Amino acid sequence: MAERPEFTHKRERHGVIGPFSGRQLVLAFAAVIVAGVVLVGITTPLGNTGNAPGAVDPRPTAYILSSPPPVGLKVGQTAPEFAVTNDDGSTYQLTDLDGKPIRLADLRGKAVWVNFWTTWCPPCQSEVPILRDLSERYRDRGLELVAISVQETSPADVAAYAARYGLGYTIGFDGSGKIFHAYKGFGLPTQVFIDENGVIASIVAAPLDEAGAVAQIEAILPAAGGASNGPTPPDRSSAPSPSKAPNAPARDPLATLAPSAAP
Repeated sequence: MAERPEFTHKRERHGVIGPFSGRQLVLAFAAVIVAGVVLVGITTPLGNTGNAPGAVDPRPTAYILSSPPPVGLKVGQTAPEFAVTNDDGSTYQLTDLDGKPIRLADLRGKAVWVNFWTTWCPPCQSEVPILRDLSERYRDRGLELVAISVQETSPADVAAYAARYGLGYTIGFDGSGKIFHAYKGFGLPTQVFIDENGVIASIVAAPLDEAGAVAQIEAILPAAGGASNGPTPPDRSSAPSPSKAPNAPARDPLATLAPSAAP
């Protein structure tokens, strides 16, 4: 008689919870923890935005294009002219959107606010309403705002932007960026404030809010500007240093930078 296989009975294995083993549960729990840590990391704002002592308000920062140059412009030196000598000996001259030359020498006797910007730069856009308002407010007191557009496709594109938002100040077209580099710029916007004698009073490599811009302007207005529709100049002895002007949170550009009405 053939031998019959021995009968055995194995207990059916059951998971810790349903069909899941303890190892599977541990792995699933670890995956949830890792996902939570990653989610917190990508949703937490950079910097200190709490209410603890020393907290700062979030504000626009410069759009960095390159590393800072080893040697930059210095406060107290004569501002470079808006022209660069090319390798072939020809002159690259800054022009406005109509192709007319803009020369810093022609602005001697005025306070000059040079603003390097582009239409596609978010922090530049955030301060455009401030430039527009302050250029109108201080024009009769001797301020000349020269906004130099850097690395744009064409003057026509910049002109369309200026017309859309009613920008009445002087806009230069620096498509190659040569004037920007002559001023040792490395981020946008970059502000250079020049006094009536053509001397650099301050350099701000960041966007400005209205309070900060006003402090910079008041520090360079011509002494013979006289009183007009602009605000009364503060006592220069107590005015904030141009290099340390206040910089409160910028206004919402969407609330202030409305397109100008069509004629």
